[in-house]
Amino acid sequence: MDYLYDGSFEGFLCCIYLHYYEEKATGIYPQDLYQNKLLQPWRMVETDEARAEKVYEAIGSKISELSLKRVYYLFLSNSEEKEKIALDYLRLGFRMGSKVDSLHSHPVVYNAQQLAQKVSKEAHLLTGLVRFSVLEVDSAEGVKELLYSKIEPDHDVLELLGEHFSDRFKGDPFLIHDARRGKALYSANGQWYIAPLDEKALPDQSEQEKAYRRMWKTYFDTIAIEQRINPACQKRMMPVRYWKNLTEMRL
Repeated sequence: MDYLYDGSFEGFLCCIYLHYYEEKATGIYPQDLYQNKLLQPWRMVETDEARAEKVYEAIGSKISELSLKRVYYLFLSNSEEKEKIALDYLRLGFRMGSKVDSLHSHPVVYNAQQLAQKVSKEAHLLTGLVRFSVLEVDSAEGVKELLYSKIEPDHDVLELLGEHFSDRFKGDPFLIHDARRGKALYSANGQWYIAPLDEKALPDQSEQEKAYRRMWKTYFDTIAIEQRINPACQKRMMPVRYWKNLTEMRL
């Protein structure tokens, strides 16, 4: 039986619930991406918070907290195989218990580790590559400043950035916009949440912000030591795919 879910982590966990309590899953797929297969039965799974919580707690207690975190990171990845990798990993984990964490050479565990690490590494990399601009936003109390950053990560890591940046900018409201997925992380007073965002609704940059960008670019170019420029190292530490959203690389 192929199980189709709504794309949420809770929906995925409900598919795992049905795999163990009803019929074994031949595959788990987001409903929007599923292509019907000849003679293959499928079922649309309704997201049930109680079932999702039961599976969530079972992963942490019967396998390990590390496995629970790993499965969530798998879910955040952009891999078309993530549901299969996570299902295979959980099936092995529920059989082996916490021992699964040490089976690094097992192909199922290896695949899960590799994909989860890609998500973790990108989130860590972006903590140093996010660049903020100042937007002027009209409010009932007058014009206010809002720090804004645009990112386009490979994986859905926006949530993994929340704690780091909300702690770093406790006194400054900010918006980190995942333009690829049309949503944003908004934080104010140390509290943050994620919501959909239409880029067209954002105000334009002020002339002052544009001036600061030019000064930052001039500073970036001035402090560079021409004899020590190493393009290969630069691309390795700051991958080219992120450059279009870096102030120092755009102008």
